[in-house]
Amino acid sequence: MKIENTLTELWNRAVNALERMAPPAAMIPDFQSAEAFIWQSDPESFIPVERINRLPVKLLQGIDQQITLLIENTVRFANGYPANNALLWGARGMGKSSLVKAVHAHAQETIDETWDADSGEPKVDIRLIEIHREDIGTLPECLAHLRKQSMRFIVFCDDLSFDHDDTSYKSLKAVLEGGIEGRPLNVIFYATSNRRHLLPRDMMENERSTAINPSEAVEEKVSLSDRFGLWIGFHNCTQDDYLAMVRAYVEHFGLRIDDEKLKAESLEWSVTRGGRSGRVAWQYIQDLAGRLGQHLPV
Repeated sequence: MKIENTLTELWNRAVNALERMAPPAAMIPDFQSAEAFIWQSDPESFIPVERINRLPVKLLQGIDQQITLLIENTVRFANGYPANNALLWGARGMGKSSLVKAVHAHAQETIDETWDADSGEPKVDIRLIEIHREDIGTLPECLAHLRKQSMRFIVFCDDLSFDHDDTSYKSLKAVLEGGIEGRPLNVIFYATSNRRHLLPRDMMENERSTAINPSEAVEEKVSLSDRFGLWIGFHNCTQDDYLAMVRAYVEHFGLRIDDEKLKAESLEWSVTRGGRSGRVAWQYIQDLAGRLGQHLPV
């Protein structure tokens, strides 16, 4: 009996050791399960998003030119034509990330309505993949999974920027345009940032002052944003733009308030927030809806 127990124990230990040595099972994403996913690097997986936090394109006021540029680029990509990586940069709270999410929905609707009828080809879905800033270094692994798929993907990084001693921007440069494989044909990369060149100015100036060849050092930093073929700038809104945003929300959600009172309250709200932006307008609308006892079904 002791011999049998010993043999059984040895066998179990051997099996466990082999299991630990064996490579993990390949991750097979199910991109049919949702419209959007969040890339998780450890362990590698795509986490489905049950409900995307987004607004319709028509509610994004004061950025008409930016909307047109990104929609045109995205629809071309969705329909199988060449398109550029896009960097949405500029003023805080002016709808950069909201625009990416809204344009994804618009592109999907465009495919649903026109792809089959116009081309006779099978409909190709487009998925939104969010990658967090701290996972940018694992972007090559993320793209390796997407490259194998038949559908198209917008890989989106919100609030992308790099600080001192952060060298992950070099791998991002290679992935976007410079590597041997390059960006997969079925993937496009969109990023938002408050910085046009994604790096703090003092970091670039420090490189200029300490480098043997200052101009080459600065070019190394600036060339990251050059990997984005489409730059879309966002600027602080005027009072008229701000009021147009507020009124668009009120009309869309059917909020019951007199226009003069709405104007006075929303302007006072912007003063207390220290500025006007789409984000401030949305925060006022949430406060207003709460006070009115109404829901915001977005």
